[in-house]
Amino acid sequence: MKLTRHIKLTMCCLAFSLYSVYLSAQHNPVNSMSLSPREQSIIAISAITAKGDLTKLRIELNDGLDAGLTINQIKEALVHLYAYCGFPRSIRGLQTFMEVLNERKARGLNDLMGSEASPINSDRPKYERGKEILAKLTGRPQDGPKTGYSAFSPEIDVFLKEHLFADIFERDVLTWSERELVTISVISSIGGAEPMLRSHLEICLNIGLTTDQLKQFVDIMKTKIGDIEGNSAQKVLDEILNKEHRQESVFPKGEIITNNNFTGTAWLQMFDSNDSIYNISMGNVTFEPKARTNWHKHPGGQILLVTSGRGYYQEKGKPAQVIKKGDVVRIPPNTEHWHGATKDSEMSHLAISTNLQLGKVEWLQPVTEEEYNNL
Repeated sequence: MKLTRHIKLTMCCLAFSLYSVYLSAQHNPVNSMSLSPREQSIIAISAITAKGDLTKLRIELNDGLDAGLTINQIKEALVHLYAYCGFPRSIRGLQTFMEVLNERKARGLNDLMGSEASPINSDRPKYERGKEILAKLTGRPQDGPKTGYSAFSPEIDVFLKEHLFADIFERDVLTWSERELVTISVISSIGGAEPMLRSHLEICLNIGLTTDQLKQFVDIMKTKIGDIEGNSAQKVLDEILNKEHRQESVFPKGEIITNNNFTGTAWLQMFDSNDSIYNISMGNVTFEPKARTNWHKHPGGQILLVTSGRGYYQEKGKPAQVIKKGDVVRIPPNTEHWHGATKDSEMSHLAISTNLQLGKVEWLQPVTEEEYNNL
């Protein structure tokens, strides 16, 4: 009976998480461990436009084009940011960009125009579309009663849902991750809007930007805008990360693992082991920051369901990928791999070993410090 309850719970979680991952993947390709040169340019262009420093902006616009941003991507970022710092800053940014393009053309530089925004063909009300997009961005349903400023001024709730999250976020020239980088850059640059910055940093984490990437964002703000703005963003980010570290998994932590198949401290709570009816074993594994498994492989395959924190998963011969709460990893049989926590976050996951009749897990060599630190 106990096994049946756990199986039903796990299968429901798997189905929901796979659907969430699918939706997010439509707008956000898998991120690397650090921000790309294009993403770094998006941050600098957005923050400096919001500040109104047009001399610096000319430099960053040139750097952005040299880094591989298309003309339409930069235009889209400059249009997007008006929603957070106003038409005057946005229009002056666009006018400066026009001047930069003319100067580059005069020097014989032909920059890539890039894709135009795809037309949005939908008969659904914009308010409903915007509400749906906001739910995906935040990971939280938007069907509850209005609270806060939305209850005090229902008009602004309509404008936000219809215009910001439908008209703007629904466009496809920039990914959701890139649009959020524009957003947090502008909010950090103008200052005095820490609650909004907190909300959007949480969105960044929910849609796949990593802790390391957001720390890199803060460093860029300090370098490009100044210590005051950068330190303010750092404070908000630290509050979010500390809160996440304090969150507990929905399953018991279990006992410390004492064998030699793990590096660092990890805990294991088994639910069912070597079951002969379903041919699975299932347990909750919690890793302290930097803790990880050895390389290993399962003859019958394995499924990981991340329930809290952030970590890494890597198959032999492939780049490591960041995994976070809600992600599902399906590991094929006899695939050499490892998984564990990031340097600054605990990570818990359900580990479901499947097809146990095919054999036991084969443990291999540890993941070295050099391998881990060079991710």
